[in-house]
Amino acid sequence: MNKLYIYILALCLLAACNDFEDDINVNPNQPSQASNTQLLANAMRYLPGISSSAYGPLYPQHLSETEYTDASRYNTIYFDFYSYYTGPLMNIQKVLDSDELNANEGPIANQLAVAKILKAYFFWFMTDRWGDLPYSEALQGKEDFTPAYDSQEDIYNALFSLLDEANAQIVDGDIENDIVYGGDTDKWRRLGNTIHMLMALRLSEVDPATASTEFNKAMDAGTFTSNDDNLVYQHLADADNWNYWYNVFENLNREWYAVSKPLVDYMKPLNDPRLPTFAEPNVDGEYVGLAYGLPGDVANTGQYSKDSISILGANLRQATTPVYLVTYAEALFAQAEAAKRGWIGGGNAAAEEYYTTAIEASVQQWNGNTDGLESFLAQAEVQYNAEDAIEKIAYQKWVHLFMHGYEAWAEWRRTGFPILSPPENNSGRDIPLRQAYPTQEFQNNQDNYQEAVQRAFGGEDEPEKSVWWDK
Repeated sequence: MNKLYIYILALCLLAACNDFEDDINVNPNQPSQASNTQLLANAMRYLPGISSSAYGPLYPQHLSETEYTDASRYNTIYFDFYSYYTGPLMNIQKVLDSDELNANEGPIANQLAVAKILKAYFFWFMTDRWGDLPYSEALQGKEDFTPAYDSQEDIYNALFSLLDEANAQIVDGDIENDIVYGGDTDKWRRLGNTIHMLMALRLSEVDPATASTEFNKAMDAGTFTSNDDNLVYQHLADADNWNYWYNVFENLNREWYAVSKPLVDYMKPLNDPRLPTFAEPNVDGEYVGLAYGLPGDVANTGQYSKDSISILGANLRQATTPVYLVTYAEALFAQAEAAKRGWIGGGNAAAEEYYTTAIEASVQQWNGNTDGLESFLAQAEVQYNAEDAIEKIAYQKWVHLFMHGYEAWAEWRRTGFPILSPPENNSGRDIPLRQAYPTQEFQNNQDNYQEAVQRAFGGEDEPEKSVWWDK
């Protein structure tokens, strides 16, 4: 055979071999690049962390620590926000920046709308923890490693606009890979508007005019109508998807948290039907809360021993226990307050109806029934009263937001209710009003960090400094 033909044949065989090798080394079930709705699904995996953490339920004193009580005594000051930027927000921004959205995964407009709602929700949660944050220059990857900080006021205004865009662009049609609402974009629309409404309420003390305008805009666009609309993260039985508190209590066998004395002391005299869901009775069959923020050397001794107090209810520490994030009851409490403030019509009559319906929705959400609700609502201490309406709404919202600690903490900062006290003999440290920025920011983004701290907090990156809306 001619040598040229042999050489050509060898090249062909080599090329075919290489193609074959490439083919067998590619797993069609593990694509190297995620689709856009898969990126959104990955972002949704971070949602439980907004509620479930070691610190969240401590600041509003839903839980008390039985030992290792440093967190209850506010010994940690600086908190990391990088994982939100590099995790869910980066995935969401990739979707928003993509020019390759696939309509086979659902209407492109709806994919973008869901991305905007998720982005708004994560940034809302973050700015309420830290205050001013990188926003408008953030999420550019290697194009900008040192983004400027936006003021919290500017972030709120940007998020209102982002949620307006999401509401306006949703069309008929579900999306794929939605692990929260199963692709139902009508529910996503109501979620976005409900987040918008709750954000507006947060401005009640700093800018009531804007608060009222944005609140009404969100209500008119359509908010939650029942518990079926709740933003719920449903955990699974596999270890990668366990509920946080199952891992703490059952998997690691660490009964480090009890239901707090302030919460039990408020709920127990009222025979609140949610208390048996929230807490386990002690060895004597009684509900007893643990005093908040005890020093570690006494927190699990004597009258505070684990046999004497109530730990977290059994149904709330299972592997598959769902996490409630944005709920119909919270929306109703917000509407009750808005009616009382005169932002929406109906005055005290409407406020009372919203308030009563909110408690009913809360009991139904937590217990799966409304047993005991009628007698609970009949008590004067629970009934709506125009004279102390804001206080009663705030207390009942605090109960409803059990274990959704950062949200309950934000509402405590806004309203001043419930009345909570810091731990005794705590070196003068009061309940934090914010969390300080991660210490790495001083090295990684020094100029922008220092400018933000000076502008927003008078040059002191400390937890006793208030965020913009906290007046």
